[in-house]
Amino acid sequence: MEANKQFNDNRRQQWICVILSICAASFLTWAVAVNRSLAAEARIEKTQIRLADEVLRFHVPANSDSKEDQRVKREVRDEVLTYMEDNMTASPTVDEAKQWVQAHLDELEATAESVLVREGMPYHARAVVRTCYFPDKRYGDVFFPKGYYEALRIELGSAEGHNWWCVLYPNLCFTDSTYSAVGEEGKEELRNVLAEDAYEMVTAVSKFKIKSYFFN
Repeated sequence: MEANKQFNDNRRQQWICVILSICAASFLTWAVAVNRSLAAEARIEKTQIRLADEVLRFHVPANSDSKEDQRVKREVRDEVLTYMEDNMTASPTVDEAKQWVQAHLDELEATAESVLVREGMPYHARAVVRTCYFPDKRYGDVFFPKGYYEALRIELGSAEGHNWWCVLYPNLCFTDSTYSAVGEEGKEELRNVLAEDAYEMVTAVSKFKIKSYFFN
């Protein structure tokens, strides 16, 4: 009887050891995964900060989400982009692009305002350059992670409607809604101005691929 009791106690202790070992291994695996994920997130955030220094975004928030306000937003977008294409120095650096925009805010605002007057809209346009927080955005097959970016904003009226956006520098602004992917020429321009890790991040096809890249 005593031998059986001792045997059962030993078996119980063995099972307890096995269970504790499994729990410890599971915890360590989880801890390693969490640490790697946090490290990847930190690297993504660091890369996003460098990315923000190398791009200039363009936003046109509409007065509201009404069909008329959204239509006028697109008209303003087209006119402002045409003005910049006709007047901005070809192939500027990011600093030159930002300086040009800052120096021509009055002209950009007047261009937008002329559209509002032509369309008989009862509100005004405002051109500003500011650094704002933006959520994750995908532009065709190019991904821009959440974070703070400097952007030219053409604010229409109360600017409470859905906005149209693109990357002004390097030039990834398309007005044709049929574009579903950034072409090779656009990606080559991105490659020429972005650091390697920033380029790999924005051209990743999914968040999983982005994290996989930064896990390495």
